[in-house]
Amino acid sequence: MTISWLKLSTWELELENTAFATDNRWSNHDMDPTPLHFRTWSSWSYVSYWFSDASNIAVWEVASSMLAIGLSWRQALPAIVVAYCITAVPILLTGTIGTRLRVPFSVLSRSSFGFWFSYFPVITRGIIAMSWFGIQTYNGSECIFQMLKAIWPSVAHVPNHIPASSNTTSVGMMCYLLYWLLQFPFMLLSPQKIRYLFMAKGVIVPFAWLAMVIWAFIKVPPSVGLFSQHASVQGSDLAWAWLTALNSALSLYCGYAVNIADFTRYATHERAQYSQAIIIPVAFTLCSFAGLAVTSAGIVLYGSALWDPLQLINHWDNRAAAFFASFAFLLTTIGTNISANALVAANDLTVCFPKYINIRRGQVICALVGGWAFCPWEVLAKASGFLSFLSGYTIFIGPFVGIMIVDYWLIHQGKIDVPAMYQVDGRYRYTYGVNWRALATLVICITPAMPGLIHSIKPSINVGGIHNLFAIGWIFGFWSAFVVYYVLSTLFPARGTYVEKAVLPDDVIPPSASCDSTDEDVEKLDKGHVTLETVS
Repeated sequence: MTISWLKLSTWELELENTAFATDNRWSNHDMDPTPLHFRTWSSWSYVSYWFSDASNIAVWEVASSMLAIGLSWRQALPAIVVAYCITAVPILLTGTIGTRLRVPFSVLSRSSFGFWFSYFPVITRGIIAMSWFGIQTYNGSECIFQMLKAIWPSVAHVPNHIPASSNTTSVGMMCYLLYWLLQFPFMLLSPQKIRYLFMAKGVIVPFAWLAMVIWAFIKVPPSVGLFSQHASVQGSDLAWAWLTALNSALSLYCGYAVNIADFTRYATHERAQYSQAIIIPVAFTLCSFAGLAVTSAGIVLYGSALWDPLQLINHWDNRAAAFFASFAFLLTTIGTNISANALVAANDLTVCFPKYINIRRGQVICALVGGWAFCPWEVLAKASGFLSFLSGYTIFIGPFVGIMIVDYWLIHQGKIDVPAMYQVDGRYRYTYGVNWRALATLVICITPAMPGLIHSIKPSINVGGIHNLFAIGWIFGFWSAFVVYYVLSTLFPARGTYVEKAVLPDDVIPPSASCDSTDEDVEKLDKGHVTLETVS
């Protein structure tokens, strides 16, 4: 007797009657354009979302690492401000696309890369997201350890019964499992409901960071710590150090410009996400300054630049303060890991296997593969080269963003046929499913930065001065792709993809009917009977 749940057919998702695809091989409920009743993200939702993401360990570490490469806070802070002001621009541009078309990045990319070639940026982003999910989960386990140690100091002395070759300890694995179990239920929440976690995190965490800044200024007055430090590099070294710091800050969240549509598709209206233009530079600058201030105090108090705030907390004698500070970082790590990694990977898995995987199932797969199969404790202990690769993936992300922005805003000027993006043989098939202009752009723009990526993975390989191009990888990749793709698309236009006016989901299936459209409506869409004339 065969157990029913072992049958593949048991896991098939039903095709929603609002879908534009011909069958559930190409779409499901989570890939379909967002219906009106799911458009619940207001301006304040995006404010709390970005305050939530700004107050995470990575933002702290990027800011504090600028001091370690020889910059003073006087050079580091302008690099931070410039970086996050730049970051807000592509996020706002691609975010607006999401509010207009109401589709996720995995579907949106088809209009610029071609139906089949779009899987390259989607899979690339998905693999990176699952990898970072494991690493962030490991960071979260360190928060658990500090919290347990604050309650029971003896936890730090529990005997280890795991072989040293495994690169973890009994306590470390226990904390990892506890964090994974604590995080997992939040991954079962829908994107519409997870915004409440961001709201709670956006309120609690900034106050915790403010308390740490006050502690730093009391322990080490700014005149002794932060303001007394000067740059340790000069001349061209200072210039490249500043550009490296700028690119590091850009690399941290400019990748969001690729998939921000995964969140802005849920906006109540287009203007709701405009708040991102202000909140991104403000929130990230404030949180980065906290990292600079506390790290500067740590240099004076403990004799070294402690990039990781949990390592700094480990030096505290006040157990209550250590517990609550670690709890704040625990909360921020959960929120960031879900928004930046789990939801991203889930959306990408959904487009790869829409017949069987929706966002919830995708997040479960991400939790298992990224959290356990990836073995982040092994990677962090051994694979410094792989971590360099993960950090260097921005040489791919920059061109992805450049192509998407040029294609929507300049080439097609916002005139996109949404139903056609769900049709394998629709207008966005280009040449055998590949937009060769996008392919050529990626080859031209990524190749120059590859030697620098190789050098970062294996420093013993000398690539000459070209490795400096890798230091500004996102900036170079974005602008070179912006220019190259525009030139190619202008000289060799894909006329079959042009339409006289945009064909939007609400034009085809009005919001009031999004929940009760008939099978006849879907059949018309599936057969490609939706045209500009029928819409207008």
